[in-house]
Amino acid sequence: MRVLIAGFGSIGRRHCANLRQLAPAAEILVLRRHGVESDAALAGARVVCSLDEALSFAPDAAIIASPATSHVSDALALARHGAHLLVEKPLSHSLDGVDELIRECQQRSVVLMTAYNLRFYEPLQRLREALQTGEIGRVMSIRAEVGQYLPLWRPGTDYRQSVSGRHELGGGVILELSHEIDYVRWLCGEVVEVYCQSGHLSDLEIDVEDVAGILLRFASGAIGSVHLDMVQQPMHRGCRVVGTHGTLLWDGVTHRVQQWTSRTAVWRDLHPATPVERNTMFVAELQHFLDCARGACAPGVSPADGRRVLEIALAAKASAEQSRPVQL
Repeated sequence: MRVLIAGFGSIGRRHCANLRQLAPAAEILVLRRHGVESDAALAGARVVCSLDEALSFAPDAAIIASPATSHVSDALALARHGAHLLVEKPLSHSLDGVDELIRECQQRSVVLMTAYNLRFYEPLQRLREALQTGEIGRVMSIRAEVGQYLPLWRPGTDYRQSVSGRHELGGGVILELSHEIDYVRWLCGEVVEVYCQSGHLSDLEIDVEDVAGILLRFASGAIGSVHLDMVQQPMHRGCRVVGTHGTLLWDGVTHRVQQWTSRTAVWRDLHPATPVERNTMFVAELQHFLDCARGACAPGVSPADGRRVLEIALAAKASAEQSRPVQL
């Protein structure tokens, strides 16, 4: 198997290492437009500096880990050459070209999957399974939160030069932390209305929003609130799902999942507070993508899922700019 990795920042390097583990015989090519070869070469991968060179490699699959602003153009070119695609989140920074990409992949029977790795994280999988049993009844609300200080996201790098902090590269907390938008939709169903307030509230030297509060109305009638920030110390992540007969809690720092129901009237651990190797979910995600590329299954994050999360994120940004709810 020939695999292209477009972009070799922290997530590109992670995918490369995991690919070596899962498919040691794979031939890996790295596309680095800035031509910095050292770390990719050390990983045992050949490096090219242009998309044309990458296309001549004729990859069977490609991992798009470049800035969001180049996701669609790179993915379209690769799809037209028959490469299956794992595109890092978000699918893009705008909806321009997204429908064309989806059509191209469908017409060529090419896998297109957005890399929302929290779907492959065991504690959240346990929480979703519990929701599906119906023990807490009909979901009325979900509250999700994630916050971490941007300069600590990627130790050893200048946060001011990162994709996350630069508008021109598709940065900002709403797109960068859209994992939360994806998983609340995965848990609670389709979103039909968005209202958001956001802004650059910290002293960080960035030109994008670093705090956002998003209110969601689901098709079921449930209400969601999603808090995203790049400023919180210490880091926090978690959610609370409230149903007519109980509550589910997830602590993303301790990895604990708890359930309380009116039937038992006690808190019960569905996943204990225990260390979880963070890379495990990335390995599971990549294995799933490779299985999809081999035709063994359909993507757990469909093209429509990736598009819808992007649409919700862009609606949140529009809502904040216009100070009004946005219907979807």
